[in-house]
Amino acid sequence: MEENEKLKELVKEKYSEIALQDKDTNAASCCGAGGCSTEVYNIMTDDYTEIEGYIPDADLGLGCGLPTQFAMIKAGDVVIDLGSGAGNDCFIARKETGETGKVIGIDFTPAMIEKARINAEKLGYHNVEFRQGDIEKMPITSGVADVIVSNCVLNLVPNKDAVIKEIFRVLKPNGHFSISDVVLIGELPDALRMDAEMYAGCVAGAIQKETYLNLINDNGFHNVTVQKEKPIIIPDDILSKYLLPQEIESFKSGNTGIFSVTVFAEKPEVKQACCPPGCCDQ
Repeated sequence: MEENEKLKELVKEKYSEIALQDKDTNAASCCGAGGCSTEVYNIMTDDYTEIEGYIPDADLGLGCGLPTQFAMIKAGDVVIDLGSGAGNDCFIARKETGETGKVIGIDFTPAMIEKARINAEKLGYHNVEFRQGDIEKMPITSGVADVIVSNCVLNLVPNKDAVIKEIFRVLKPNGHFSISDVVLIGELPDALRMDAEMYAGCVAGAIQKETYLNLINDNGFHNVTVQKEKPIIIPDDILSKYLLPQEIESFKSGNTGIFSVTVFAEKPEVKQACCPPGCCDQ
């Protein structure tokens, strides 16, 4: 328990710093964990710029997918974004829900909440709200969300099972989620897995893909579908901080894979119990 709290404080501290960085610095790192790569391409992020509702000031380059693109958001929906950052996915979701819907962003970091609220006020969006909170225990009433989205956040949470349970609680019956996150196939080298900086950078906190999907199924969701999957390539200049040259070669040529996956799942409809025995036959 104490270790989990230490990891949470690490994430809060690191993402408070990230809130003050520019997008280029964040995009050249591992989920913004630090300006640690000289590579010009983004390690994790997908390109939002062609998506309707995109607001450049809200894009910190911290994601690993485009969950809103797959979330099937409809006009009037209540949408919740877990780990909402500066509001990027919230504002895109708002484009889909329109003025009749509502979007709620939840983030653990006060600096991110402040940045997102400033962005919303500039845009005049009165149906987009940002709440500070822990997604392991969301500040949301049960059964209110039509859709939940999240982008590269669950891997930062120590108790992923608690988050999946909270998603189930907060969704309406027949509600669904579309979540992009980082998963593994095979084991990371110890130096990567145990380093705090890489935890804040999303990689070390990732779990096995099979375990991730099983958590979703085991918590009562159905129609679990991988909507998109792509490999994540960590540049050598980042790997060299943790591994010797021969270890880098072994890691890159081995069976270990780091992937961004976007997963869809639905909360089943609550079936009403039949009336007392015999009455259903009448």
